Parts: sequence; structure tokens; C-alpha cells
Amino acid sequence: MTKALSVKKRFRYDCSGSWYKGSVHVHTTNGSGRLTLPQAAGFYAEAGYDFIFITDKKVPVPRDHFKEELPLLVLDGMELEGADDQGAFFHVVCLGGVDGMVDNMKFMDALNFIRNQDGILIWAHPHSVGNTAKQGLSHHFHGVEVYNHINQVAFGMGSGAYHWDASLAQQPDLLGFATDDAHFYPDVPGEKGGWIMTNVSGFSDENLLGAIRRGNFYSTTGPEFKSIRMEEGNRIIIETSPVIFARLTGTPGKFKYKGSSDGTVITETSFRLPDDWAFARLEIEDENGKIAWSNPLLKSE
Repeated sequence: MTKALSVKKRFRYDCSGSWYKGSVHVHTTNGSGRLTLPQAAGFYAEAGYDFIFITDKKVPVPRDHFKEELPLLVLDGMELEGADDQGAFFHVVCLGGVDGMVDNMKFMDALNFIRNQDGILIWAHPHSVGNTAKQGLSHHFHGVEVYNHINQVAFGMGSGAYHWDASLAQQPDLLGFATDDAHFYPDVPGEKGGWIMTNVSGFSDENLLGAIRRGNFYSTTGPEFKSIRMEEGNRIIIETSPVIFARLTGTPGKFKYKGSSDGTVITETSFRLPDDWAFARLEIEDENGKIAWSNPLLKSE
């Protein structure tokens, strides 16, 4: 019988490297976006980002578009949309694993193709598409968009927190991503609203993809986790930018909360991780209502 891993060994986060800021859902003129790849790269570089994924629909950005020098690291991906074999319609953001994709590939074939090439599959804006948690669970996606900025701005349907939590009870490794879904529409500003912060030692495309696969990142619309660590006794210690609320969230009805009605600022706090929770993730919220989300704190055994 395989010996069960300790909670300490299952802890997801290693914050010993450096944090890098990235946008993982970006469209260009190769698809439905209004900026070229160099223009999109310049836009995010000027805003202090370190990397972006280009996720145009149907086909990846042609590799020759990457030949010119760009001001930040650009990684390739794509966005799939279509119906599965049960008739449920999905949008799926794919990070990596897209080499060899063709635009006439059927939706389910495309999902399997990218999964087999070790790509990361993210269930995109499930609220605005109208998906149920049960539909998403059937595909074992690697992650879900906990926040999609343009869908929030345009439709008020940018939160995927319900779908995330409803899925985590059965798929406790499901990762949460905050994204822009940037199209650079002048009448619907959807940029610089949701991003991830990835912790790596050695900044490279390979290291970033590896850290994202492991979930060694957090998602945010503003607040920052400076550090997330575990000490003896299953105590989670977090250091943050100034926030007024901190939450440890588990299955419905199970949560822990730090904060006060007088707006006292928090920059460091702790929670004991209960032994009987199916999963646990962190949220922090600042005085402007901006939120950051950790991934599930423990990896499956």
C-alpha cells in the first residue's frame, strides 16, 4: 500500500522564487482582437507585465509572428469553442500544446490533441456561456476562469467562483485563473483587469509553464500575496499587500474569515487548515473590493 503524503508534502506553494505577472487570455488581429501581436505585447509591457499568452480562436498565432523582438515574453496558446459529445457548448483557453493545430479540427478532437501535448486546458467564463458545474467536471479541465474581466464589464457575468467551488469538491486540484479576455475593443475596455502572478526560479517559458501546471501562482484583480507558506500544525501564514478581508474558503458552509467593520488593514495573518475539509483556498480583498485568489492549497495525493 502506498503511504499517504503528509499535509506538509501536499502543500502547493513554493514562494522562494520571484513573482512574475502575466495575462493568459489575449486576442490579436490573428483572430478577434483589435491589436497586432507586437501592439498587444507593447500594451502589456508598458503596464508592467512580464509575459502574455496569445489565445486567438481556432488556430495559434503563426510562429513567424514571433520573429521580431518583443518587449516581454510571449507564449502561444489558443481558444477553442464548440459543443462536446453531449451537446454542451464550451469556451476553453489552451496554454501551450497547440503546435500542429488546424482550424477544421472538431472540438473534442482538439481538446484531446492539446491534452496529449501537455497543454493546459482552462474552462473559460462558464457563467456567461451558461455551463453547469456538472458539464465542466465531465472534461477534467486543468483550471477554470474564476474571473474574466471583459465578461464582467460587458455582461456582469465574469465570476466563475461558483463553478470553481462546486467542482473542487470532486476535482480538488482544479486551478483558478483571473483573465482579461483582452480584445482591445474601444467601447468595452477589458484589459488590465485580471491576471496571474507566477512564482518561479529562473524566468523562462519552460519554467513558467511548469509553475502554472503545478498551480504555483495566484490570480488577482489587484491585491497581492507576497508569501503563502505552511508551518507546523497545518497553519497557513500569508503576507499580503494592504487588504481589509482575508478568507479561507472550503466546501459550502465551511469558511474562516479575518476582517473588521472599521476597515483595519491586514498585511499578515494566518489560518489553521482543518483536517476534514475536502479543499481549501484563500481569498483576500482590498478596500476597493478588488480580490485575489490562491489555488487549492493542497495537491491531491
